[in-house]
Amino acid sequence: MSIGKKTPAKAAAKKAPARTKAATGKVAKTPAPEGHAAPIPADLLALRERIDGIDRHIQQLIAERAQFANQVGKAKGKLAAAVDYYRPEREAQVLRRVVDRNDGPLNDEVLVRLFREIMSACLAQQEPLKIGYLGPEGTHSQQAVYKHFGHSIHGLPLGSIEEVFQEVEAGHADFGVVPVENSTQGTIQSTLDMFLTSKLKICGEVELRVHQHLLSRSGRIEDIERVYSHPQSFAQCKAWLRQYLPKAEKIAVGSNAEAARRARSADDAAAIAGISAANVYGLKSIAGPIEDRPDNTTRFLVLGRELFPTSGNDRTSLLVFIKDQPGALHHVLAPFARHGLSMNRIESRPGHTGLWQYAFFIDVGGHVHDEAMRRALDELDEYAQEVKVLGSYPVAIA
Repeated sequence: MSIGKKTPAKAAAKKAPARTKAATGKVAKTPAPEGHAAPIPADLLALRERIDGIDRHIQQLIAERAQFANQVGKAKGKLAAAVDYYRPEREAQVLRRVVDRNDGPLNDEVLVRLFREIMSACLAQQEPLKIGYLGPEGTHSQQAVYKHFGHSIHGLPLGSIEEVFQEVEAGHADFGVVPVENSTQGTIQSTLDMFLTSKLKICGEVELRVHQHLLSRSGRIEDIERVYSHPQSFAQCKAWLRQYLPKAEKIAVGSNAEAARRARSADDAAAIAGISAANVYGLKSIAGPIEDRPDNTTRFLVLGRELFPTSGNDRTSLLVFIKDQPGALHHVLAPFARHGLSMNRIESRPGHTGLWQYAFFIDVGGHVHDEAMRRALDELDEYAQEVKVLGSYPVAIA
């Protein structure tokens, strides 16, 4: 078909009489010819035109924002890589203002997600960030990556938490995302153990509401004889499994995405995983959400190679090796109380420095550069064998 020539349909449309009165805007009463859509009411047309105008304005503003973001990148000078342009404390401040301005009707989570994607796309003009995470594709770790960094990144699915640390340390990934604790099943010990020797810093956190689904190739629960999943997911769904699949074999694997990948090979197999894994591996959802607690949430940490400035609402994670003496833990915690710092979390792990020696992972409200935090850490040195600042980072947003 030649460009510019009128097709018979276009010619007929041109000859057809107008269905609306230009003067009044009212819809004509003439019934629609057979095979044609009914005329659109004038008030609906007006609303659509308003929405189209707003869409054009939004697009213009996004383009303008991207241009300014590009100028900011140039103002910083020629930097080595995309990671040098990324400022998590600045993003946190922007997103907090989005939440503060929000009067509805969209909720905070939706607006934060929209602005996160805009910032992600603007940053990717320089170069997409490379983000390592516990793979393969379809894991909750991948969802946490997208929630924190947006979709305009280059994801690197890796085989283990240890490998995520290694790839960031080697500079092959700009940042890494690893799970650290679940609201119902507690701490992911392998993540904490990596901090005993790693030089990486925590530069962000993500809280992800985790919904588990039973997925299979056939989509029929009566076919299921074995279920694959990560041990944490089995623990999160044990009551549901006991009620509905008491006789099925439970097989633990390294990730829920790996479980989905195995389940797609047989009709008598199923996986417990997020719904995104069903989309990636072509499975059907038999049931879900099936987690025992509806508030099931996993906290993830963002790993980087440096500390960032304060965002105004931060958390500091510490690794403290205490001296073996009476009241040692009390002496370690007391400086935080004296300086008005709230301790959010404490966890002990074998310190790997000697038999029955322990290290304490402590989360405290505030930034390491805050005056109160500096004074507390100075006092801590008197009673602690070693204090390691794992990171100061913005508190998770929406």
